[in-house]
Amino acid sequence: MEAWIAHAVQQLLVWMALPEIGLPAVFFIAFVSATLLPLGSEPAVFGLIKLNPELFWPAILVATVGNTLGGAVSWWMGWGAEKLYEKTTHHSPEHRVLGWLRRFGARACLLSWLPVVGDPLCAVAGWLRLPFWPCVAYMALGKFGRYVVMTSTLLWVF
Repeated sequence: MEAWIAHAVQQLLVWMALPEIGLPAVFFIAFVSATLLPLGSEPAVFGLIKLNPELFWPAILVATVGNTLGGAVSWWMGWGAEKLYEKTTHHSPEHRVLGWLRRFGARACLLSWLPVVGDPLCAVAGWLRLPFWPCVAYMALGKFGRYVVMTSTLLWVF
């Protein structure tokens, strides 16, 4: 059984190493991981780059685009959730964290790269109806920086 699992993992890595499959897989994984689903995209990016070092910048850019688009989907989910909440309760919530986010505005989305709080932050930005395009721009900057730093560090360590 262990040999079969090892072989299956090896075949999956070979399949993901193919540039024509690896980059779309990285995009998909990065997109899904930026929604509220608990999934990390860094191992996929690192694995592809480790197997294909020449794909460093394409993989970073594809992961950034996928993760940013996933953050944009989270923003829209937050926007829709806020509209539904106000429609059903007939009032808007006021919390300390929401006040903090309002004060920082779209710039708060620069922190969307943080683990655990980053993805919900995008949804809360939509909930607060922070301007969409500035939020997306700040998301992209934060996510791009995370991928460059994390992937470079992992390549240096391993």
